[in-house]
Amino acid sequence: MRAIVVAVAVNAPSTPPTEGRVGFDFDGFARELRAIEAEAVASLGEEDLAHMRKLERWGTACTVLGYATAWIAPNPISMVLLSTGSTARWAIVAHHVLHKGMDRVPGTPTRLTSKGFAQGSRRLLDWFDWFVPEAWHHEHNVLHHGYTNEVHDPDLVELNVEAIRDARIPRAVKWLSVAGYALTWKLTYYAPSTMQVLQRRDRRRAGGAGTLTDDSRGPERYVAAFDPRTPEGRELWWRSLLPYGVGRFVAIPALFAPLGPAAALSVLVNSVGAELIANLHTFLVIAPNHAGEDLHRFTERPRDRKEWFVRQVLGSANFTTGGDLRDFLSGFLNYQIEHHLFPDLPPRQYQRIQPRVRALCERYGLPYRQETLLARVQKLCAIAVGEAKMKVTGRHSP
Repeated sequence: MRAIVVAVAVNAPSTPPTEGRVGFDFDGFARELRAIEAEAVASLGEEDLAHMRKLERWGTACTVLGYATAWIAPNPISMVLLSTGSTARWAIVAHHVLHKGMDRVPGTPTRLTSKGFAQGSRRLLDWFDWFVPEAWHHEHNVLHHGYTNEVHDPDLVELNVEAIRDARIPRAVKWLSVAGYALTWKLTYYAPSTMQVLQRRDRRRAGGAGTLTDDSRGPERYVAAFDPRTPEGRELWWRSLLPYGVGRFVAIPALFAPLGPAAALSVLVNSVGAELIANLHTFLVIAPNHAGEDLHRFTERPRDRKEWFVRQVLGSANFTTGGDLRDFLSGFLNYQIEHHLFPDLPPRQYQRIQPRVRALCERYGLPYRQETLLARVQKLCAIAVGEAKMKVTGRHSP
């Protein structure tokens, strides 16, 4: 009999039917999942493209309205509009397009395909952010999705915040540290992390030293990433930090200088405020997806694709779903379970298949975690400050 992961052995108290079982039907679960995927792929059509274009227009409208009002005075409305436009560009457009979510949709223009999006000079038009698109693709699409909640997952929250969890400091200071992280994480985490994994990949391809991933974590690793005295640090500054920093906080405000210095200063203040809000917004809808005492992290590789499917359910959580506006504001990251099972589908398909995936998991006795955003954020924060731990799961033989 084949070895089983986990405590599909799901040691989750809310799912007694699967607890301790070694006879979980991996074949049946995988077969029914693939049937759902096949139906979704067969139904791809103009409605998926129209839906993506609508979401893209909503994000663009937020950005345009944000700048149209940003010169008047520093104000929260402009900040929120600019932030929402930036978040939509990353979480909805860039995320799904670089996952090849639109590649199989008939009629999709090249700019919305994985091979055309944000390539070369189109980075300024398609996805102007702290990250180098190629670096984010490798860190997120390859490593995070390929090693979800394993030690090689660069986005495994519980390991990334060990310095805060283990620090002998007052509880209030830990919470302030998490808040500071949330307000800056695109710059202090994602930009250096994505660039570092891309640099390791490039060194490996060139025949140099390096492994698939570097499992070292903590402040030292990220401080080193910013060091301009090293080739790696200079690449981060030249390709990632300076283009966005100068463009967003110098060049764009300068465009409003003809309206007077107060207008340019107002745009700068609103841009900085929008950046902080965008960091917080994306942190709240991204970081809790795979963190919580009710979710699993894994000490060994899955044996096969069937086992991998089960892990995506055990290690992921959804927020409340339904309705384009709610899903837009959640960056469609509230469909995290469906996205991890089928990462190359467009957003509309996640809305369609979510009830079927949930029903399937419940029928097979797998815990399908779906709660409000606030509930998941609370679970994330408990992990981050050391008040809770994730379920650690290996492989067990019957």
